[in-house]
Amino acid sequence: MDNSAESCLTTQLRTNLGEVRNRIAIACRRAGRHPDSVRLVAVTKYSPVSVVEALWSLGEREFGESRPQQLIERAQALNPEICWHQIGRLQRNKVRAVLPYAKWIHSVDSTRLLERISEIAGELSVRPKVLLQVNVSGEPSKQGFAPDELKLLPEAVWSLPHVEIAGLMTMAPDTDELAIIRQVFLGLRRIRSEMQSQGHSLPELSMGMSHDFEIAIEEGATMIRLGSILFEGCD
Repeated sequence: MDNSAESCLTTQLRTNLGEVRNRIAIACRRAGRHPDSVRLVAVTKYSPVSVVEALWSLGEREFGESRPQQLIERAQALNPEICWHQIGRLQRNKVRAVLPYAKWIHSVDSTRLLERISEIAGELSVRPKVLLQVNVSGEPSKQGFAPDELKLLPEAVWSLPHVEIAGLMTMAPDTDELAIIRQVFLGLRRIRSEMQSQGHSLPELSMGMSHDFEIAIEEGATMIRLGSILFEGCD
């Protein structure tokens, strides 16, 4: 990519980021929150490396990838200070390859996966932060713990030695009905509150994507995972 194209890309990304940051601030104001309480994870799974580099130059430091192999390749090739988030489903046989690079894993959807992460993390002397994925909506097509299943996890799971269970994650249904989306995000916040009453810290709530992040912020999201909205006009 030549310098003029790079400049055009960076200019468009700067504009998009400014608009997104403004919308985050407005949503936080509605919720009585400070904008710094919301972390933006830039999801770059369909974007070329040049976009990651441009976003880094604009001050973004946290990036999410759905596919483990792409996260690994980008982590090896790009600035080692990038904080990588594995946001897509992670199979147990990919854990060893991902753990040297992913500081966050958003999609821990079973005790078997969580135990595998702890086991391999111990071998590699790392301690990733993980988020337990909760299927709040109950959709058969979605992965994650059922809310009742999460509440019944034994203490041995919560106290696995080589992972930090830092919070919960969910995805809203694919619908235009905002009330349904809001109920799912509210549901995750209530589940978190119940788990906290049982002594689990869980400071993070990862919920909200390009089409619903403002509702997620209003309902307590501390992390939002944004992709397409950041890259509008960058083709």
